Amino acid sequence: MTLVLLVRHAHSTANATGILSGRIEGIHLSDRGKIQARGLNKRLGPISVKVLRTSPLERCEETIAPWLNRNARDGVNPRLKLRYDEGLVEADYGTWSGRSLRSLRKEALWKKVQSSPSKVIFPGGEALLSMQKRAVKSVEDALKVPGKGNIILVSHGDVIKSIVAASLSMDLDSFQRIVIDPASISILDFSSESPRVLLLNDSRSTLDSSILGKRGKGPLVGGGSGAKNAVKKGSKS
Repeated sequence: MTLVLLVRHAHSTANATGILSGRIEGIHLSDRGKIQARGLNKRLGPISVKVLRTSPLERCEETIAPWLNRNARDGVNPRLKLRYDEGLVEADYGTWSGRSLRSLRKEALWKKVQSSPSKVIFPGGEALLSMQKRAVKSVEDALKVPGKGNIILVSHGDVIKSIVAASLSMDLDSFQRIVIDPASISILDFSSESPRVLLLNDSRSTLDSSILGKRGKGPLVGGGSGAKNAVKKGSKS
């Protein structure tokens, strides 16, 4: 079973001030974000990971650093190395970068971003459709890495939303219906013919066998019966 864990960076200084930071350098985690990153250390736990890739922007590396440091200290995934992946970088918002969200809501393009993002090209920046294509390719490349273990990709809200939408065969114009909060974890299962969502925008759960355990590959009837190796409540270990 191959699981892809999509982690959005924790709360940043730009989130705190209501700025669309885009690819501006020097945007770090806020005090709130630092707490969230330490929480991710516990929530992700000592899971087996074969691929760890992040957007090259500082806030993403800072988000996963506490967990990676714990792995190095505890000897979990001893060969695991963090790799920067340009395909996971934030959308290039062009001249919108660095502006307040309040001011951007007054732009005519804002409505198009919400209603028909597949047709949006940011002034001096990137098309959202191009963002989705390179993000999906990053997922596909990570899935080709041989070996056992899960895949962790640390990225940004719009990027993760576009990956989830593509995995569910949703049109990009519907991707604004997906919510991805700071420091949230979303999990996609690629062990079946079509990707399945196991977890979406989760900011609280600690990952265990009930989430990460093996599941049947066949069609689900009645919602499925859960992971095969999940520990039942009240059972003895």
